[in-house]
Formats: sequence, C-alpha cells, structure tokens
Amino acid sequence: MKELLCGDDPEPSDRFPAGPLFVPVRPGTARCAARIFRTPLGDRTAVGFTSVSRLTTVLGADQAWIRLAEPALRALTAPLGVTAVTIDPQFSAPAPEPLHRWAPEATLATAEGTAR
Repeated sequence: MKELLCGDDPEPSDRFPAGPLFVPVRPGTARCAARIFRTPLGDRTAVGFTSVSRLTTVLGADQAWIRLAEPALRALTAPLGVTAVTIDPQFSAPAPEPLHRWAPEATLATAEGTAR
C-alpha cells in the first residue's frame, strides 16, 4: 500500500490549531456557556468561526460570542463528551420555537384563583 505524502493527502491526519475563533455562546445569569451543535448525522460538535462576519452570516447578528483558541475550545467541550470541532459551518437550522411560553403572572393568578 502506498503511503500518502502530506501534499497528496486530501485530509491531513494531523490536526492543526485553527487559531483564535469566534465561538457562539449562550449567556447565563453569571456566566456564558459554549453552544453545542449537531452535525447532519446527529453527532455533537463544538463550533468556531474564523471571523465575526462568518458567525453573523450563519447565526445572525444577535448571537453572542467569545474568542477562544481551538485547543481551549476542545478542552472546554471534552468533559461533555464532545470531541469534534467544526470550523466555519456554512449553514445552521433555526432554533426550535418553544412549545409553550411560560408566563409567571398567569400561573400566579391561576394559583390564587383570580382571573385576569
């Protein structure tokens, strides 16, 4: 079997750091968490973009992000069992709408027996 040289290999087996990435996050009350996505086959993957314009093109201008190096993103998601990192995905499915929007004042009024 012929061994492929680096120039002949369409997908090099050695991972090269992607450099500083723009990583989409979900803001929380005290901290933010990296968003985990799914590949078309359903596997979980961390996502990073090489520019803000690429991130906003795919996820929208309202998407929060932080800067992380690719090794830091891998270290952050490894404890969650996420070993794949996708750089500059071309598209993303829209986030699903919640089935029911919770209204705390409506729940409180129902619990007290008053109608609004």
